[in-house]
Amino acid sequence: MAYLNWQEKIDEELTHAQIARSLGNEGKARVCARRAAGIAIGVYINKNHLQDPGQSVIDRLNYLHSLPNISSATRQSIEYLTQRVNEDYKLPKDVDLIEEAQKLITTLLTD
Repeated sequence: MAYLNWQEKIDEELTHAQIARSLGNEGKARVCARRAAGIAIGVYINKNHLQDPGQSVIDRLNYLHSLPNISSATRQSIEYLTQRVNEDYKLPKDVDLIEEAQKLITTLLTD
């Protein structure tokens, strides 16, 4: 599938996340939300001429978290997005990863 730009990729992942959630597949919704965030982080890294840690979403989230100029709200979104699920495949807190990904994306891509 050819993409016109990164925004199209992000929008597609967020749409897939919403669809997965509406079908009761929260695991897939989390994966899609994280992928959307990873794409946005890649754009942010490129725009700011930073070292890209690679294509892994978790590596990009951890790298972004390590940067000194990242706000506490952005750090919180990153922490939610990198949290592991428990044995019931749920996040320890009631966290909406689609919402957290959208907040992170908006923060990173708004000039």
